[in-house]
Amino acid sequence: MNRIFGSSSSKKPKPSLQDAITSTDTRMQSVEIKVKKLDAELGRYKEQMSKLRNGPGKSAIEQRALRTLKQRKMYESQLAQLQQQTFNMESAALATENLRNTMATVDAMKVANKEMKKQYGKIEVDKIETMHYDMEDLLEQANDIQESLGRSYAVPDEIDEADLQAELDALSLEDEDEGTSYLADLNKAPDYVDEEPVEMGEAPNKPEALKTTA
Repeated sequence: MNRIFGSSSSKKPKPSLQDAITSTDTRMQSVEIKVKKLDAELGRYKEQMSKLRNGPGKSAIEQRALRTLKQRKMYESQLAQLQQQTFNMESAALATENLRNTMATVDAMKVANKEMKKQYGKIEVDKIETMHYDMEDLLEQANDIQESLGRSYAVPDEIDEADLQAELDALSLEDEDEGTSYLADLNKAPDYVDEEPVEMGEAPNKPEALKTTA
């Protein structure tokens, strides 16, 4: 029986939406060629009628032109239908592609959600919080150690700032006194000099001669 009538597996696969669009485009191209050919015939008939006078010859050409015009109208109507069919199929193909992309996105999100649940299932929040608290304690201990190591043992714990300021002022006064006495010693003549020093260019004062009386 399968040899006579054929089996279901021998049936040709149904055309896809893209195949239907391609077939419709081919038909549209064929119709467009026919419309262009009819336009060329109408142009020739128009040229012939413009050269003829009214009479049987011109009437015959007019009848041919009318038949050609009817054919063109028919093909133009068929072309418009094919264009609308192509538009509808392309819209359906676009919607199908969008739906396919949406389903792929949903599947990817499902896989990601499953993987996230699997990974987060390995994490214990309580242990993370405990580790966080331990880190805070360790950092606090480290700060205490740094403060302890940076402590100065030679300076008393309590120092009066007023006393330090007074001591600083006293040191400043001592420096001024030492500077003044040093300059005074420089200007003072040594002990072994009996007379004041004479500057260069000045003659020493000679003692006046004693006047004799007759």
